[in-house]
Amino acid sequence: MQFPDTLIHGTLLRRYKRFLADIKLDDGAEVTAHCANPGAMLGLTEPGADVWLSPSRNPKRKLAYSWEVMRADGDLVGINTAHPNAIVAEAIEAGKIAELTGYDNLRREVKYGQNSRIDMLLEHSGEPGRPDCYVEVKNVHLMRQPGLAEFPDSVTKRGAKHLVELGDMVANGHRAVMFYLVQRMDCDRFSVARDIDPTYAKELHRAMGRGVEAICYDCVITTTGIDVRGPIALALAPLPTDELTPE
Repeated sequence: MQFPDTLIHGTLLRRYKRFLADIKLDDGAEVTAHCANPGAMLGLTEPGADVWLSPSRNPKRKLAYSWEVMRADGDLVGINTAHPNAIVAEAIEAGKIAELTGYDNLRREVKYGQNSRIDMLLEHSGEPGRPDCYVEVKNVHLMRQPGLAEFPDSVTKRGAKHLVELGDMVANGHRAVMFYLVQRMDCDRFSVARDIDPTYAKELHRAMGRGVEAICYDCVITTTGIDVRGPIALALAPLPTDELTPE
């Protein structure tokens, strides 16, 4: 995924009200940018950090800039959670995701489950007996230990609901994949932040027990674009037996 316009460098002053960030541009101007990230952004809101903004092409838009990339722990990190679906879809269509090759049709935002929409539905019209593949994408940028990417960075009831619905798709004869996209370049393994959201951790283990597949890829991040790089290992610790008891 390439950014349509040249990103503008600045310095983070503060992030607040979840979706707003005050930035000081290199020319000295202070602007408020849209922060397309509903999570806690743990470790990514330190004032003084280098950030890069995309300018809006809509003159009527209230905020003229969107926060796209920042430097954290010495590397670039993508913080815009509106991009992962497009990044993953582009990679699937280019054949970069080995686990998701061989399908000839990709549809996005397809209704399924209980009033939900799946991020991507992969279909293969040439093989009538081959099950469709339901793919849910989650953005990951939390790193509290060197090299370990974690999700989520805040409680996500919606994310837990999606895991249940993916399990239901498997029960109905389909294939279901939970895809974690790490918008960082400094992680070599992935785990669930059980201490932040124990319910999500439980539901992921339960979903995998029902046949849902979990895969994780990281990205190459520059100030011109973000692309899928390659798979990173899952490091999912087992949960206590009492937490895995079916409800």
